[in-house]
Amino acid sequence: MIRAAIYARFSSNLQREASIEDQVRLCSERARRERWSVTQTFTDMAISGTSANRPGLQSLLETAARGDLDIVVCEALDRLSRDQADIATIYKHLGFRGVKIVTLAEGEVSELHVGLKGTMNQIFLKDLGAKTHRGLRGRVEAGRSGGGNAYGYDVVRRLGADGDPVKGEREINPAEAEIVRRIFRDFADGASPIAIAHALNAESIPGPRGKLWRDTAIRGHRTRGTGILNNELYIGRRIWNRMRAT
Repeated sequence: MIRAAIYARFSSNLQREASIEDQVRLCSERARRERWSVTQTFTDMAISGTSANRPGLQSLLETAARGDLDIVVCEALDRLSRDQADIATIYKHLGFRGVKIVTLAEGEVSELHVGLKGTMNQIFLKDLGAKTHRGLRGRVEAGRSGGGNAYGYDVVRRLGADGDPVKGEREINPAEAEIVRRIFRDFADGASPIAIAHALNAESIPGPRGKLWRDTAIRGHRTRGTGILNNELYIGRRIWNRMRAT
């Protein structure tokens, strides 16, 4: 009997966790119709298809390398990867082991599918990146955060008039704000970032994300504008797109 493995993936920004169950169910139905024996199911949750470093995908490739598979079944070719080079590598790797790829959308995948779909996925990703960048720029120009969060601020979670979550709003965390002021005062008085970090840890004051304070979190990087002392947000200036602009 033909041994089949199912692969399913969803991206955190595009789909929901139930999507994995839906993909597996549909692929299982296809396998039953073809009378293939599904021996294993591999999944990657909330991981972008632009990265090949996914636990589920790597386990699938390792299983194929051991000669334990005949067919890989997935919903569509872009579930395996959206990167043109990666999908070609995956196809070549599986093909070398004699493993076919069958998708619900394309059927049995050939080199033609890999070339055309890979190109289409690259165009999609480029367009998605442009739209995301445009959306973030609009958010920043409206006075909100373009992403991430700085120590001393909390993310505001509320719904807008349209019922959708409002993104990019921040509010001051009073307790953390006082620590920020202390860091600037101590540094102005001559204390080094290392000394400041040691003092905060000695008083059991949680650092960013609840971790211990490190001198790097305090001094950061001047060019990149990171760290407490180099983040211009603390003087009322919001900087966005710094690294892309340079």
